[in-house]
Amino acid sequence: MRILLIEDDLSLQTGISFKLTKEGHDVRCADTVAASYALLAECRFHMVVLDVGLPDGSGLLICRRIRIDAPETFVLLLTAKDAETDIVMGYDMGADDYLTKPFSISVLTGKVAALARRIEGLPECREISLDTKKQTATVRGAVTNLTRNELRLLDILMQNAGQVLSKERLLAALWDIDGDFVDENTLAVNIRRLREKVEENPSRPSLIETVRGVGYRLNGGA
Repeated sequence: MRILLIEDDLSLQTGISFKLTKEGHDVRCADTVAASYALLAECRFHMVVLDVGLPDGSGLLICRRIRIDAPETFVLLLTAKDAETDIVMGYDMGADDYLTKPFSISVLTGKVAALARRIEGLPECREISLDTKKQTATVRGAVTNLTRNELRLLDILMQNAGQVLSKERLLAALWDIDGDFVDENTLAVNIRRLREKVEENPSRPSLIETVRGVGYRLNGGA
């Protein structure tokens, strides 16, 4: 599993990274908000272990950005022992779990393992592979370029293959962090354009299914 560890205490960062790597995870590290944004832009992570207190800003801002750009990513917050407000705000920002400092690394790895089991339980679409760095999708051997919105949309559909995703959840994935307005018409346009790129017959889609009155579902899983 690919994990981004964001922690400015370098000794703690080293200890956590060593333990998670030893357990077979692909771990990348950052110690500031700026470095975190650079890594998040570079590749997609299954999980982010996130310290709330960072030298150049709050980790809660990173959590909020993850929920906008990669809503399927799991977030585990690391907070100060008495920072109850941070915990509440963290959940409001979309965090999945938290640990208060000081903590045992074995407890942290146990929480990571529990979240990993949830991630591994998500079905995948075998007909499509996605390269978020190159911003391309490969469907039945054919490679196609995607726009940023198409990439976000296909990514969340793939992470939840076989499940019906509401229009509201998909709109949240498309919402631009710069404030660009998106609505159901925008979603419909992006779905139509995405189908034109991944469906054999876009007028009779078999991969991206419309669930009337609810949202959309990606078929083709295991």
